[in-house]
Amino acid sequence: MKAAPVDLAVGDISEDRLKILTPHPAAPDPMTDVVVQLVEHFKWTGPVGVTFPGVVRRGVIRSAANVDPSWMNVDADAMFSKATGCEVHVVNDADAAGLAEMRWGAGKDRNGVVLLLTMGTGIGSALFVDGKLVPNTELGHLELDGHDAEHKAAASARDREDLSWKEWSHRVQRYLKMVIGLFDPELIIVGGGVSRRSGKWLHYIDVDVEVVPATLTNEAGIVGAALVSTMDNAPE
Repeated sequence: MKAAPVDLAVGDISEDRLKILTPHPAAPDPMTDVVVQLVEHFKWTGPVGVTFPGVVRRGVIRSAANVDPSWMNVDADAMFSKATGCEVHVVNDADAAGLAEMRWGAGKDRNGVVLLLTMGTGIGSALFVDGKLVPNTELGHLELDGHDAEHKAAASARDREDLSWKEWSHRVQRYLKMVIGLFDPELIIVGGGVSRRSGKWLHYIDVDVEVVPATLTNEAGIVGAALVSTMDNAPE
């Protein structure tokens, strides 16, 4: 779990990030303790944005595929706000990254259908139509070879199975062809840690859609969370 203050005038973090290992189990109470530590470290008293790897509706957790199942139906907005004493808004992690990329990054001024995919431990997704977010798409759970696609094509699969960049990119291409067939995007932005290493794999991707690395790389989630914390029409 990581945090940083963000300068929303330019869409960038204004201090070095602080990282704290995610507790195990990744359950509400221990994760709330970490959120409090992160907020207190920066002596922060303003609005706070928090991202979550699952479906979030009006601050309530509606899926928990990659964290402890005890998160289901927890009002995370209320829990984090009470614990930190700040006004907290929780949003899907990929949606936050997508909002940042559409405001300041690779999706800036792009209309039509734009899809951001974060390739990390899992695959997160953020879908935009003419700049408007369609929240909580969670396209990493589409089926690929009888499994959730993120189990086969996320960056973690490359590490887990010791795949070469070329081998892994072939899996990514098959996944991209599947989402292209469903949504026909005009642009796909690939975020997460692999966006910083796009030179090792992006040239292997051959699809009929423009595919680019995220401009904000893996800072996009933090920047997007800060943006959401100040939005009057935050994603619901």
